[in-house]
Amino acid sequence: MDKLTLLKPIVESKARKLLEEAKKKGIVLIVTSSLRTFAEQDALYAQGRTKPGNIVTNAKAGQSWHNWACAFDVVALKNGSPDWNCDWSEIGKLGESVGLEWGGRWVRFVDRPHFQYTAGYSLADFQRGKIEESKFDTSQSTKLKETIRELIEKLATLIKSKKRV
Repeated sequence: MDKLTLLKPIVESKARKLLEEAKKKGIVLIVTSSLRTFAEQDALYAQGRTKPGNIVTNAKAGQSWHNWACAFDVVALKNGSPDWNCDWSEIGKLGESVGLEWGGRWVRFVDRPHFQYTAGYSLADFQRGKIEESKFDTSQSTKLKETIRELIEKLATLIKSKKRV
């Protein structure tokens, strides 16, 4: 499955643009993570704390942009294998150039593989359900939603007409 399809439409679009721009520069990126369930997030949070492994996140379930389909992680490939020592600065600049926030600029927990788009919302806004989903749409996703609504209306009309017969 293409992990980017799990993201909000505008985030998916910006992520694809990042991959495209990186490819133009000869950098092949793969997406290592996108949407995470709360259970997956809690399992990552436990890593290095109550479970074996290194600490890889400071975010519990609901406190990560991954939980809200607004974030994804990447890594460059070198000779077909992940290169965790790649030129993160170049990749970060490319992500920022397409309108993404880059985790490599964070001070408290630098997360170079991480990119996100939040449309100006806070995690608290998401946790309280105080967001306008249309701010995460693209023109393509808006058209698709309109088409689906029209088809549902036509189907409802057809079902009503069949019940009258």
